[in-house]
Amino acid sequence: MIGFTGAGIDRADNLRHDPERIAALAADPAALILRLAGVDPVLDPSGRLEWEPLGGHDQHIFLGLSDGTPLFAPMPRIELGRTAWSVFAILDAMAADEAALWGGARSLIEWHNRHGYCGICGSATAPFRAGWGRRCEGCGAEHFPRVDPVVIMLAEHDGRVLVGRGLHYPPRRYSALAGFVEPGESIEEAVARELAEEAGIAVANVRYVASQPWPFPGSLMIACIADSPSDAITLDATELADAMWVDRAEVRAALDRTPDARFQAPPPYAIAHTLLRAWLDSGQPQLAPAAPAA
Repeated sequence: MIGFTGAGIDRADNLRHDPERIAALAADPAALILRLAGVDPVLDPSGRLEWEPLGGHDQHIFLGLSDGTPLFAPMPRIELGRTAWSVFAILDAMAADEAALWGGARSLIEWHNRHGYCGICGSATAPFRAGWGRRCEGCGAEHFPRVDPVVIMLAEHDGRVLVGRGLHYPPRRYSALAGFVEPGESIEEAVARELAEEAGIAVANVRYVASQPWPFPGSLMIACIADSPSDAITLDATELADAMWVDRAEVRAALDRTPDARFQAPPPYAIAHTLLRAWLDSGQPQLAPAAPAA
């Protein structure tokens, strides 16, 4: 399963516009609220998310229903723009569905913290629609959570793919190149532009592979593979510390965490890991279909 997907709850969008129904769900003795350390997940001894009775929490976001149980998340004040590296060690230990549930809550919490004032008139905003929107107290404008589209891609040339090292990556970590989709741009155009800007690589035949919500703070990662006619790299040192071409044996060693691997692959919850695995598997020999029984 791709990281941060598969939460498996009923988001119950039809209830969000009904304050009385949401209030009744919040008053349900079975209602639960997610326990957080700031905005980071808190896990129980079995590695699952911890929940507690909703009780007296008055500021909360309705996440949805899990087998009929109302689930909520708090709305803490947080310091924006900082993600503690410790959370990534926690994610390594989390089941995909749990990470997905927390990831959605985290994105919403950060969005609320970023939108306390109206972008139209500057007045204060207040939550509404069960935490899935904010309404301006001055001009009445309604604001809703958004996700930012990001392309993340592998350029392929002669049986190898291009991976890069970000300026602040952990030692030996390489990943797929990535960048935000700009206004007036298609996914295919964004893939081509980002590869040209960051590594001087021209590509064609862009193919979509998969997507992933990324809650740092709220992006949709769109994973693609594209063909390049050349392996000549012109590095943008303001974006990347390094870039290199790697073959399938090197990718396999990195994904398998072989001690002498040429590079360290992204963690399994990152879609770059999924993308490298998809490219690796696409080059495996296909077995011929079995002959029909006589």
